[in-house]
Amino acid sequence: MDLLIVTNTIHYRMEKTLYGYGPYTREIDIWADLFNKVVIAAPLRNQAPPADCIPFTRHNISLVPQMETGGLRYRDKLLQILALPRLLWNLSWAMSKVEAIHIRCPGNLGLLGVILAPLFSQYYIAKYAGQWDGFRKEPIFTCLQRFILGSWWWRKGLVTVYGDWPHQPRQIIPFFTSMMTAEQVQHGTVVAKNKSLTFPVEILFAGRLAPSKGVDILLRSLKILMNQGFAFRLSLVGDGPERINLLKLTQELGITGHVHFMGAVPYNEVMCWYEKSHILVLPSFHSEGWPKVLAEAMCHGVVCVGTDHGLVPWLLQNRGVVVRVADVEALANGLRGILQDVEGYKNLSQQASAWAHGYSLEKLKESLGNLFEKHWGYQLPVVNSNLPHSKKLR
Repeated sequence: MDLLIVTNTIHYRMEKTLYGYGPYTREIDIWADLFNKVVIAAPLRNQAPPADCIPFTRHNISLVPQMETGGLRYRDKLLQILALPRLLWNLSWAMSKVEAIHIRCPGNLGLLGVILAPLFSQYYIAKYAGQWDGFRKEPIFTCLQRFILGSWWWRKGLVTVYGDWPHQPRQIIPFFTSMMTAEQVQHGTVVAKNKSLTFPVEILFAGRLAPSKGVDILLRSLKILMNQGFAFRLSLVGDGPERINLLKLTQELGITGHVHFMGAVPYNEVMCWYEKSHILVLPSFHSEGWPKVLAEAMCHGVVCVGTDHGLVPWLLQNRGVVVRVADVEALANGLRGILQDVEGYKNLSQQASAWAHGYSLEKLKESLGNLFEKHWGYQLPVVNSNLPHSKKLR
């Protein structure tokens, strides 16, 4: 079978090589191992990729460029409406050329994809990467995508979601992913065995520097800890539109010497940051869906602190710390509690690693194969993962 993937993820082409955001690219490489050919319908920029992008490694992956739309301004919304006929035509044409369709949601192209996919194939699957039960101030089009995926329109499809939610239609399937290889998981487990709390404490944030990530809350909480005499270093791994504002805030708070902006780094380099860090903080304001950064850090024995929404409380139960959203004092108290209990830190670190080592790319491939065989009767022979190969349906 040939597979079409519809996604809003921006791709980059440089010197005939196709690049994508690191974790996403590693996942799509796995999907490519399971199909004869994978065609991606997504926005494309013919320019050098950002540092957090990596090249696709499978030779059976190609891309059909789609218009890049989106934005919060009224002008952006108007352009999206005007582009709708072209987007629908392009996606319909791409869907007509394949046997199976995979829609990645939420996103603008994802919304169109979930409407069109049942019209073109009997083998269609969506990945919903947001919080399946919704969240406060959720965008209306995100809510609409969840509604369609859970409706009769998708009754013959598959929808993988993060978390096991009760009373769902039969197409909704709990499913978790990881971007680490089995080798990386094994290395992380070894690192975790030797992890212990030392000072100055190495604190890490890994992700996009965007307003919804709550990094300003983290900086303000660290100001409190500094005033109380705790020694720490914060490394911000990632880039985004809030970088300049966060730099200014760091200066205003007087914690410049304790905070280091590392910028976007390749995925493999992020592993090194997990290895050297004691604590990872994810102070997001909104749903993170399945925050892979927590699972990856936990595998390395890093004690994680997250906010109380989505799957985070479940993920960190008895193996991390959960605090209220946007609460500077609560975050400072949570961090202080970790810093003041060396033995407690060791226990959380070991519990976190023991839980997280169950997730790897290899297990993702196995799980997808089992899913397709169970629901589609799709035979998955053993193949060379770097070469195109053929499949058949029973």
